[in-house]
Amino acid sequence: MNSGAPQPSPKRAQERVLGIQRKLHRWSTDDQDRRFQDLHNLVCDPATLMVAWQRVRANRGSRSAGVDGQTARYIEQVLGVEKFLDGLREELRSGSFRPLPVKERLIPKRGGTKKFRRLGVPSLRDRVVQAALKLVLEPIFEADFQPCSYGYRPGRRTQDAIAEIHFLTTSPRSYEWIVEGDIKACFDELSHSAILDRVRRRIQDRRVLTLIKAFLKAGIMTEQGRLQGTVTGTPQGGILSPLMANVALSALDEHHAQAWEATGHRRLARRRRGEANYRIVRYADDFVIVVDGERRHAEALIAETEQVIMPLGLALSQEKTSIAHIDEGIEFLGWRIQRQTGRNGRPQIYTYPSKPSLQAVMGKVKQITRTGPNQTLDQLLHRLNPVLRGWCDHFRHGVSSQTFNYLRAYVWRRVIIWLRHKHHGRNWRWLRHRYLPGWWPTAETVSLYNPAGVKTTRYRYRGSKIPTPWDQPDYEQLSFDLERLEALIAR
Repeated sequence: MNSGAPQPSPKRAQERVLGIQRKLHRWSTDDQDRRFQDLHNLVCDPATLMVAWQRVRANRGSRSAGVDGQTARYIEQVLGVEKFLDGLREELRSGSFRPLPVKERLIPKRGGTKKFRRLGVPSLRDRVVQAALKLVLEPIFEADFQPCSYGYRPGRRTQDAIAEIHFLTTSPRSYEWIVEGDIKACFDELSHSAILDRVRRRIQDRRVLTLIKAFLKAGIMTEQGRLQGTVTGTPQGGILSPLMANVALSALDEHHAQAWEATGHRRLARRRRGEANYRIVRYADDFVIVVDGERRHAEALIAETEQVIMPLGLALSQEKTSIAHIDEGIEFLGWRIQRQTGRNGRPQIYTYPSKPSLQAVMGKVKQITRTGPNQTLDQLLHRLNPVLRGWCDHFRHGVSSQTFNYLRAYVWRRVIIWLRHKHHGRNWRWLRHRYLPGWWPTAETVSLYNPAGVKTTRYRYRGSKIPTPWDQPDYEQLSFDLERLEALIAR
């Protein structure tokens, strides 16, 4: 690494970092026992820091300051991005970099409970360094992660987890008993030693290990202004936290994956002997275990899972961990999954938005349409439409048509109520002429988004064939190779 290298352009930085990530991922995949050294130089590389800055800046959270009060706009307009990254790089290279405590933010949990979720807001400089660490470490650990894990992983999404549950519970597999597991305060209780022990399996660079440990031990500045040490956990809200949680929780994935592979082709024989087959599907700290067996097998798996996560400093939430039959249905990641009788008279697995998910989006619509009448209909619809479009796009891969129709009627009613309050005393004829052509709310530049017009489709189950960003071909290199080939042919 050239210590005096200038800051690269964003495009060149992206290309360089992608090339480094592809090499790291390939080396990690080819040699499962390899421990990586000299990664600190890659973290300090100008291209890595530039890409890390771009990703932090593109996030809406860049407008939120940490304990030092600096935002992305402050860095751009006062400090200068190049000067900021150069100073950060010099601190990392000299070993003088020290993370600041994260700023505590307590967010109310859904469901009307009085419980709060603790978020930690790191300073912007810490977020850039965490993003740089993630750029280097993620391709290495992705080679080890099991296909059953879907949360906070590149190229994977909620729909993949739901599709796998749908696949496993559908005939002829028919895994009927389901353990709904929830790890209690996972991000707050994870053992630091457990995280670092699993990181050391792949990372040998002491400077990188020291940097990770420093972030884990950085502390929390509470809302009351008191500095609180972090003995356990990785603050929820940090860029590096989801990766560290996945590294630790991969112990749970590996345990169940080994049990699955051990049964092999004997699964049918096991069922005939009264033994169970099971698979785990995990999304961050939420997971389900689908069981082809009886309820007693599912109960035994809860105790077994407790023993697996105990060395990580974790325990299952007694309130949220339960056992259900697929005919009763479960709610997972905002979806309702249940077996019902289909139109052909045969049992079918249905996935559709859960009631809490629908209530959440209806609550947002109600909050937006309860604002004062001073804004125009254009402004109101520009606030409503992104909420409706995002929610419907997320749930369109399911049996969601009836839910979308219900949401359409609710949104229409809320906008009409808003219009009646805004134009108090005006009659229906005037409102229809001004705002409701075809009885649908329409402003000068935009119409109300229609949830009922969203076409629902079944999400394609991808199984274990989900590619990573580093498995994709380098199209620029392929184009260059083709040009060279054409030139040789022309000769």
